[in-house]
Amino acid sequence: QVQLVESGGGRVQPGGSLRLSCAASLSIFSLNAMAWYRQPPGKERELVARITRTANIKLLDSVKGRFTISRNIAENSVYLQMDSLKPEDTAVYYCNAVNLDTDYWGQGTQVTVSS
Repeated sequence: QVQLVESGGGRVQPGGSLRLSCAASLSIFSLNAMAWYRQPPGKERELVARITRTANIKLLDSVKGRFTISRNIAENSVYLQMDSLKPEDTAVYYCNAVNLDTDYWGQGTQVTVSS
């Protein structure tokens, strides 16, 4: 069982920045991968960024050059730095961990980009 606790969401103006944090209840190095997903209003959940145990990174095309995923193994944490935010980035953002064949999810944190 993996517990994930997210923090760092909020409201920001277009062009602004936010940093999301996700703390895991065990060593993230033992996990297959950690990721950030988001679910915009009325839409399906989508993968935003993923980092594997071997540090391979995958990013959603629309966030490349603006978002960065990183991790701190000593702190069992993964981060999503979001810069140049756009209104279309508005969504509930979820931290995800994959352990063997099981997905674990955080409770979600709201990000709202609006002037």
